Amino acid sequence: MIGGPVAGRYAAALYDIASEQKNMVDKIESELKAIKGIIEDNPDLQRLLYHPQITPAAKKDLLEQLFKGKISEVTGNFLALLVDRRRETHLIDIVAEFVALANAGRNIITAKVATAVAMNDQEKGELNRVLARLTGKKIQTSYVVDPSLIGGVVVRIGDKFIDGSIKTRLAALKESLKAIS
Repeated sequence: MIGGPVAGRYAAALYDIASEQKNMVDKIESELKAIKGIIEDNPDLQRLLYHPQITPAAKKDLLEQLFKGKISEVTGNFLALLVDRRRETHLIDIVAEFVALANAGRNIITAKVATAVAMNDQEKGELNRVLARLTGKKIQTSYVVDPSLIGGVVVRIGDKFIDGSIKTRLAALKESLKAIS
C-alpha cells in the first residue's frame, strides 16, 4: 500500500461506501483530489489542519466553512470522521489509496515512463498500446524526461520495472569488462 495500513483502511471503507451508491466513486474521487490540491497549495491551512493542539471541533468548523456546498455529504462526513479520529494528517495518503482503488475498479493501471528525450504523441500512443497489451488493462501514463538515461526508456508499472535505457546497458557492459580483466 502506498500510504500504509491506516490510509488503506480508510480509503477502502470510503471506496466501499462510494461503490454502493450509483456514480459516487467518480464524484468522491474528484472531490478528494480537489481537497488534496487545496491543502497542498496552502501551507497555512496545513498547519491549522495538522496542528495537534487545535481542537477537532475547530478543525471541522474550518473544513465546513471551506467546503460547505462544494462537496457531497459523504465526503464532508468522511472529512469530519478523519478529524474526529485524529487521522487528518493521513488525508493525502488516503486520497492516493482511494484513487488507486478507483482505478483498479475501472481496470486502469498507472505507468511512469522516463525517456532521455521527449516522446511525440505518436510514440506515446504506440507505447501505451504496447503496455496495454502486456498488462491487459487500460494504461494511465505519466512521462518524464531524464537526460541521464542517454537513450532508451524506463517504465514503472506498479511494482514492475522495465529498464531499457542505454545508461543501464553501458553500466552492465562496464561490469562485464571489469570481470574479464
